Amino acid sequence: WKGSEKNKMLQRIYATAFWTKEDLKEHLDKLEEAERRDHRKLGTQLDLFSLREEVGAGLVLWHPNLGVVRQMLEDYWRQEHRRRGYDIIYTPHIAKSQLWDISGHNEHFKDNMFYMEVDEQDYVLRPMNCPFHMLIYQAKRHSYRNLPLRYAELGTVYRYERSGALHGMTRVRGFTQDDAHIFCTQDQFIEEIKRIIDLVDHTLKLFDLEYTIELSTRPEGFVGSLEIWEKAEAGLKQAMEEKNLPYVINEGDGAFYGPKLDFKLKDALGRTWQGATIQLDFNLPIRFDLKYTEKDGSLQTPVMIHRVIYGTLERFIGILIEHYAGAFPTWLAPEQVVVIPIAERHVEYANSIYNTLKDMDIRAHLDDRSESMNYKIREAQVNKVPYMMVIGDREIETNQASIRTRTKGDLGSKDVKEFIELLKQEIDSKKSVI
Repeated sequence: WKGSEKNKMLQRIYATAFWTKEDLKEHLDKLEEAERRDHRKLGTQLDLFSLREEVGAGLVLWHPNLGVVRQMLEDYWRQEHRRRGYDIIYTPHIAKSQLWDISGHNEHFKDNMFYMEVDEQDYVLRPMNCPFHMLIYQAKRHSYRNLPLRYAELGTVYRYERSGALHGMTRVRGFTQDDAHIFCTQDQFIEEIKRIIDLVDHTLKLFDLEYTIELSTRPEGFVGSLEIWEKAEAGLKQAMEEKNLPYVINEGDGAFYGPKLDFKLKDALGRTWQGATIQLDFNLPIRFDLKYTEKDGSLQTPVMIHRVIYGTLERFIGILIEHYAGAFPTWLAPEQVVVIPIAERHVEYANSIYNTLKDMDIRAHLDDRSESMNYKIREAQVNKVPYMMVIGDREIETNQASIRTRTKGDLGSKDVKEFIELLKQEIDSKKSVI
């Protein structure tokens, strides 16, 4: 009642109507498929992650299988950012409360922050990474010649969310943002925004995720002058128009320090999720007194762009689990190949293949248990392993393996060396399907 968890619980009733029986059936089928793809359910089935009462609500434990997926996403992220001229940095998880006074978070974001006292001083678990990045910018003098500067960090942050709003990995209290802040001149920020849009598009295409874009404008509790806000919003619109990208206006939903572009992701079921964000900020650089030297020797304030590509690793991976129904593409799969000897006499040869796969940095497993071949194949399919290499007498004689996939079944016998080379190519190319 009245939005307070301390008041009596109310029950809200929704009703949905359909014009035809076919529309109703389609809706029910989607609900059934959504339940099958639920990342919380698959998280348990595939041993991906857990949430424990002993740890606390909204705090995710990453199991080894999902740890692999996260590592692959982080490796791609670092490689792509270095290639595009970003410097990767690392900053603390806590800071004195006075830092958040400077940034304005204590004034505008206090209800979502975790406070603590250490040595009779107030500290905060960081809710955002940006103040730290601005302090790194402050650490030395800057000239127009070395702008833009692009700082990127996989930074874990902590924000209070009502317990009723928490949901698996997609709504949590501790999460890692793939954060970056670009410091540039007013003549550079439109080109920088276009570069970020290119990176977002490149990344989302990798996962076959479609998207729409919303421009979120000035909220009621904004900081800074109206003139600065209008300039920031006009800059985002210009960048979108120069990229020939359609967008819709989301009035009043910008951050308190600047307008933003929100990328809304569409998954395999057509559902919409919050994804990448680009926020243009003329205000926080003023609060932190950031400066650079212009051509004429004058000191000027840089424009700062906040941006995330994945959004948060927790939410993005939760989306991917449901998007792929747990069947990750081979380059992301926790286990890429399982080698299955049919009988004890086939184990030695199967083990040599397994060792070759490991040497090629392919994530493989040798299933040499005394179970039937069909049992092992079925288990690999349930675990959504992309490929199975079955080894019997004929395969040993011909230096081959019988190849099966989780989607196409039996592909027949293939030369072991040739198959491993093709598999390696598929992994390196980051193909989204097998």
